[in-house]
Amino acid sequence: MPTKTSRRAAVAATIPDTAPAAPRAKRDRTHYLYIAVIAAVVLGIAVGLIWPDAAVELKPLGTGFVNLIKMMISPIIFCTIVLGIGSVRKAAKVGAVGGIALGYFLVMSLVALAIGLVVGNVLHPGDGLHLTDALKQTGHAQVDSKALPPVDFVLSIIPNTFVSAFTQGEVLQTLLVALLAGFALQAMGSAGQPVLRGIEHIQRLVFRILSMVMWAAPIGAFGAIAAVTGSAGLDALKSLAVLMLGFYATCVLFVFVVLGTILRLVAGLNVFSLFKYLAREFLLILSTSSSESALPRLIAKMEHLGVSKPVVGITVPTGYSFNLDGTMIYMTMASLYIADALGTPMSVGEQIPLLLFLLLASKGAAGVSGAGLATLAGGLQSHKPALVDGVGLIVGIDRFMSEARALTNFAGNAVATVLVGTWTKEIDRDRVRRVLAGDLPFDETTLMDEGRPTATGVPEPQEDGDKALAKA
Repeated sequence: MPTKTSRRAAVAATIPDTAPAAPRAKRDRTHYLYIAVIAAVVLGIAVGLIWPDAAVELKPLGTGFVNLIKMMISPIIFCTIVLGIGSVRKAAKVGAVGGIALGYFLVMSLVALAIGLVVGNVLHPGDGLHLTDALKQTGHAQVDSKALPPVDFVLSIIPNTFVSAFTQGEVLQTLLVALLAGFALQAMGSAGQPVLRGIEHIQRLVFRILSMVMWAAPIGAFGAIAAVTGSAGLDALKSLAVLMLGFYATCVLFVFVVLGTILRLVAGLNVFSLFKYLAREFLLILSTSSSESALPRLIAKMEHLGVSKPVVGITVPTGYSFNLDGTMIYMTMASLYIADALGTPMSVGEQIPLLLFLLLASKGAAGVSGAGLATLAGGLQSHKPALVDGVGLIVGIDRFMSEARALTNFAGNAVATVLVGTWTKEIDRDRVRRVLAGDLPFDETTLMDEGRPTATGVPEPQEDGDKALAKA
């Protein structure tokens, strides 16, 4: 005779199991993308060395990919800053973030100049070189008329119209418009919540488009690296190896010793852990020679790391114009290299005023394409015209040096964002620890944290795309 327990078990067996199955973890297929980028870089170098003339013709592939990324920068900066400021109750906090960031940028620019000054005076890489008339003409051709004096540079931050800040691709103009919009929504209070919700949805759309664009990275990397290798060749690398290696070594020294020490003392973080978290962005910059290609991803990853939206939205875009540590080191060593190559070495008393002038000139050329070489030539033209002749000596390897500039600038801005967040107490230390430990992986599909609270205070539930489409 069946017992009561066995009867219950028999009844339970006849009832279908309606409990929902555990959701399957999404497979991250983006690691294949970055493996393809590495393969594209190797292939691009090989093509550049074997068929240099054909490789130069591949440059539009790299330019096109970088332009696709630049297309996304203005809307991402606008959405990030507006949502960040709109969610802050006190406007004074935003001003404090901006003030601390600019003060830090100025100090680190001076530190970078000083390090470049010391290394340049120790190496003297320009000794024994000869300048031809062709190289003189090449140097003068690099003087960019777009570099603006300080007053005109400040006025250029104001866009002609509200919309032109987005259409002209000027980061600082977008920053100004976003700040005004953010403060306006902050003052509107609850009446501005519908606008903030709309901007949140636009931000999701923009980041999703960016994740789609990233799949073109291998093509862009192949074209960019092939063109650089084909145009420079081995001869240029051999003749200027001392300058290149010295510059790379100086950048490594600055990033891992100077920035690493500050990051450890202020935030208690290991610089290697932070850079491991940003490894894909460093690879993207290395393959495109452009730090701008990683700007949108840096914004997304710093927010995911645990730094607040206002700090990320203000520090990262401003740093891309004012925190150019790699460019500072480059201009210092290149100036000393050119002076030595022309047989007119400068004394320390001559070096310091020139470098301080270049520090100011670099801010006026923040939006100029290829700002490193153009700023150097323009600054020398204004402060010491006799040295412009020698700019042609480094044109051949400038693109290879631009990679170190871009990597150093990016590293400096990543560290700066963590530091400013720490100083303003706008960073979630527990989340930082969990993210760097790998417990909270970054979503490469959406580039956003769908489950975190938004600027309007309502967390968006994370939902599988197929289910959402079926509901629609």
